[in-house]
Amino acid sequence: MTTTFTADEQAALIATAEAMADAARHATLVHFRTGLTAENKLAGGFDPVTEADRAAERAMRAILVAERPDDAILGEEFGTSPGTTGLTWVLDPIDGTRAYISGTPTWGVLIGLRDADRALLGIIDQPYIGERFLGGFGTALMRGPHGEGDLVTRATATLAEATIFTTFPEVGTADEGAAFAALARHCRLTRYGMDCYAYALLAAGQVDLVVEAGLQAYDILGPLAVIEAAGGIVTDWRGGPALEGGRVIAAANPAIHEAALAVLEPTP
Repeated sequence: MTTTFTADEQAALIATAEAMADAARHATLVHFRTGLTAENKLAGGFDPVTEADRAAERAMRAILVAERPDDAILGEEFGTSPGTTGLTWVLDPIDGTRAYISGTPTWGVLIGLRDADRALLGIIDQPYIGERFLGGFGTALMRGPHGEGDLVTRATATLAEATIFTTFPEVGTADEGAAFAALARHCRLTRYGMDCYAYALLAAGQVDLVVEAGLQAYDILGPLAVIEAAGGIVTDWRGGPALEGGRVIAAANPAIHEAALAVLEPTP
């Protein structure tokens, strides 16, 4: 069932999201580049988590408890809290913890709001640079050192002109990595390792494609809302919904999305 909101309700939801992003900024910057110790969540691999991740999510949840106590929450660090409104806040307190513990400013705070059917609102916030990308309810804007401006995706029409990003060179499975490599060979420029900041760049009209695999809902819900508000498209590799994560392609426009899907769709 599609949820509708008055202008005042939309403004209140945006204000709540921005308050959470402000709180997470403070919680993450306190620890950034301080030599913070990371724990490993993944046996047989490396999936780091820090006290900054937990502190940022606690800070965001505290705002929701105070302002939106009946909404559900899905957060990377503290799981699911049920709600009764049909709305779910989807939180990734630090997307790119590997970048965070390495001191690089490509990590971000991700906030998304969804109903049963679609992403309604999203924020990608990079606290250290001081950039915020917000999309939803007819708004698509960024704020940063150069002030505030609209988010509009690029009109690049062919893969030969395209810039493509992914976070990890291996992408996912061997088949997924091969599919990405095949697509990247059609593109003009391939870049790696930007975490959620690549999605922000796509929404800002700087790049054309972001292709990843193995994502969780909290990795993509916020960026999905921002990119759609800016005029882009986010789907899975078959062209279906990407709200739950998995294999995801974010594209600047329908033409480049269709061209990229033609390469990715046959992936086993």
